[in-house]
Amino acid sequence: RIGRACGTGFGPRSPIPTKGSTRIMGDRRAIIESCYLFSSAADISLEMLAACSSVQSPPADGPLFREGDPSGGLWIILSGLVCIWRTDPQGRELTMWLLEPGEVVGEIALLDGGERSASADTMGATRLLHFPRDRFRGILRQDPDLAEHVIMLLCERLRRNTEDLHRAAFYDLGARLAMKLSDLAMAHSDQRNDGFVFTRKFSQTELALMLGATREAVNRNMSKLTAAGIVSVVDGYIHILDNERLKRASRAS
Repeated sequence: RIGRACGTGFGPRSPIPTKGSTRIMGDRRAIIESCYLFSSAADISLEMLAACSSVQSPPADGPLFREGDPSGGLWIILSGLVCIWRTDPQGRELTMWLLEPGEVVGEIALLDGGERSASADTMGATRLLHFPRDRFRGILRQDPDLAEHVIMLLCERLRRNTEDLHRAAFYDLGARLAMKLSDLAMAHSDQRNDGFVFTRKFSQTELALMLGATREAVNRNMSKLTAAGIVSVVDGYIHILDNERLKRASRAS
């Protein structure tokens, strides 16, 4: 089974207590306050959210939920990664987002009461803070500022979806690959004197799943970027050697 990897998530990230910080991990209110989604929540809302929440550790590299499942609530990622993905009727997969600590999972079905619009898998060991749907919606009705913040999150994700549709319609695979590498570098690389070095391996199969393309097509375009001296791959880790040229390549339709 191929491990999935996705694009970056959305919204500013606040520091989340580390897995080894037992005292802070036990303080659910501190965890909630550290998440950007709840930065405008009233004190009473924070207390109610803490009271109804629970820390969960689902199986590593396993399903969190599947497309079409009923909504069971919302999660904040405390540690690890969660991949959001979809399939078409032929079983082909398209990865959508790679969500990181501090980000939110399951907000659409939580609010509209519909089925899950995509599937979610944990990537490695993951810890989550879960909020039951009915309790969370009740808190939203009592706290307009928190409700507005949730609306802003949905708008931000809608804008990103619109941008992805624009890319798919008007840019060739080479440009979309360059865009994806730039996006991934924002969350998964360290800056070095000679550019950016990824801290996580992304295989060409994973990149193909992100772009809705074949592995062979991604391989051809990666080879072009490598031959041009824009990127290199060392021991499975992507190095961005010339970020400005990568940006220019991402704007070529």
